[in-house]
Amino acid sequence: MKQITIDPITRLEGHGKIEIFLDDAGEVANTYFQVPELRGFEVFCLGRPAEEMPRLTNRICGVCPEAHHMAAAKALDALYHVDPPPAGKKLRELFYSAFYVTDHTTHFYALGGPDFVVGPDAPAAQRNILGVIAAAGKEAGLRVINTRKKNHEVIKIIGGRAIHPVAALPGGMSKAINEAERQFIEQVARENVEFALWSLELFDQIVLKNSGYVDLIVSDAYTQKTYYMGLLDENNHVNFYDGMIAVVDPEGKMFARFEPRDYTKHIAEHVEPYSYLKYPYLKNVGWKGFVDGKDSGMYACTPLSRLNVADGMATPKAQEAYEKFYATLGGKPVHHTLATHWARLVELLYAAERMLELATDPEITSPNVRKIPTEKPDVGIGTVEAPRGTLTHHYETDEKGILTRVNLIVGTTNNNAPITYSIKKAAKAMIRGGVVNDGILNRIEMAFRSYDPCLSCATHSLPGQMPLEVLVYDSSGALVERRAQYVD
Repeated sequence: MKQITIDPITRLEGHGKIEIFLDDAGEVANTYFQVPELRGFEVFCLGRPAEEMPRLTNRICGVCPEAHHMAAAKALDALYHVDPPPAGKKLRELFYSAFYVTDHTTHFYALGGPDFVVGPDAPAAQRNILGVIAAAGKEAGLRVINTRKKNHEVIKIIGGRAIHPVAALPGGMSKAINEAERQFIEQVARENVEFALWSLELFDQIVLKNSGYVDLIVSDAYTQKTYYMGLLDENNHVNFYDGMIAVVDPEGKMFARFEPRDYTKHIAEHVEPYSYLKYPYLKNVGWKGFVDGKDSGMYACTPLSRLNVADGMATPKAQEAYEKFYATLGGKPVHHTLATHWARLVELLYAAERMLELATDPEITSPNVRKIPTEKPDVGIGTVEAPRGTLTHHYETDEKGILTRVNLIVGTTNNNAPITYSIKKAAKAMIRGGVVNDGILNRIEMAFRSYDPCLSCATHSLPGQMPLEVLVYDSSGALVERRAQYVD
């Protein structure tokens, strides 16, 4: 049996690798998506005061600290039984919308976009942000960089820091914004709307008008029929900050709709010995392994999933983009994982429009942004939609507020099983007769890249079995000893 290793996999946050095993005929017998890094936040946060969690958990990741900051703050609201005032909630959502613009921009232009803008078979040295700038033009590159820069200024104004924010507290926010800051944020939001529309037009010109790319997106290699999950507001529209968790089945029918605090009634976690990343699944369907279909408890919660779950978008231009998305791809639900890149741009436009709505809300400069908690803490569960999937923080404390239990289910963890399945399906379609080259391996990586995985956020499996390989060489460079655990 021949073994192919993609190590490290690229253009994602964190460290992982893909192992592909070929049979004697050169066909793919099996694949493994391994994540051999451990962060362990669920364990070393135990014994800490709960109010530290918005500042501790945002250190999980340098890409999406805002998502952990916000999920932690919402968990503390529930833990201390305090409901933030309306202005506090709006300020949080304004902050979160600016974060979404920066995060989706980063993935489309620096991580996922190079596969389409530069091309999946282009030399590896060109499949990056510099390759995108070379293909799309210097002006486009400056526009991307400027968008990220200005939105990080907004994050700093509201969150207190441009990275690893500190402003969200149980009961609301630590400070309000003044009129001058509001005017700056409004101007950035208006520019964001134009940037999102320009990005969708760029996608239309480069991807949708290229029949080869469209064939790739709708090909069976990147298609899987699974359950989808996402937060919905009271009108069944996509919402990043708050709402009910909804799940639709592979036919698009509503399967479950529940409050985030009830997630343990619907979600369970499976563990494999070769990875620190857990595999959540739908408890009421059951774990059936890495297979798709209605009988498999596997589910996805990506930008594509959120669109599949929702009846539409809550802002007008994003709604138009949503309708074009489904009209082009044949209606709901869409099962083509590469279409997630397009769905991400629809969400970018929604985030920009929602940011503008909030920046022009008369209440947004109200000084009443926090209600001081007075109740004893016990159990708190907070959920937001992180850019890469549903993110839940679950804390339990003693009566003094000292943490006795922490459980984090992050977007990439939710998506771990479908990522594993997508990699295997793409590998089986791409590798035939033992023929492998750099372009084929990149197309296999594209299967996971559409999920925008963040592995450092997601590795919390304890107790775990660390995959470890030790190779001993003599002075001539010859291998003399190999010891391994949990490595095939």
